[in-house]
Amino acid sequence: MDIEFDLINEFITTRSEKSLNNIIKTYKKFVYATALRYIENYDDADDITQEVFIKVYNNLDKFKGNSSFKTWLYRITVNLSINFLRKKKIFRFFSLDNKEINENFQIDFSTPDKVLEDKEFNTKFLSIIAKLPEKQRETFALRYYEEMPYEEISKLLGTSVGGLKANYHQAVKKITNMLKSSDLQEVNYEK
Repeated sequence: MDIEFDLINEFITTRSEKSLNNIIKTYKKFVYATALRYIENYDDADDITQEVFIKVYNNLDKFKGNSSFKTWLYRITVNLSINFLRKKKIFRFFSLDNKEINENFQIDFSTPDKVLEDKEFNTKFLSIIAKLPEKQRETFALRYYEEMPYEEISKLLGTSVGGLKANYHQAVKKITNMLKSSDLQEVNYEK
């Protein structure tokens, strides 16, 4: 928490590029991973990440400290991601061409086979995670990708530790079943 406070305080008092870069360096991976779980597209998640830090730059002096800075960043990232998805759905709805607007996870065919296989698995894995109910998806992602303790996730999502453990267990069970399934399109785990 002291590092978090020091980073914020340094930026608010100096408004220097160096202090902003320190904040970005510390939290970029977290913001990007959160956006990617919602957006499921590397380039779009990168754009969302940039937007988040623009918002931070413009609004950090308004951060009240009622929650941790990471929680505040998380909420900004989720809100921007949801808004992005809404705009994308509206654009698709009004589009004359009903084809996929952006191919998710575009493949660079000049890469070795192993990289291609990993990318295909990651694409499949992210699409499976996206099928989970929201609370299970977020609990799984924060625990698995961010390796956050249940207590921190509890503060972030406002859910009891027991509820989080149940959500995580259910998410793992559903992901396992979907990975075993040969036809992912027919599996529906929404509650």
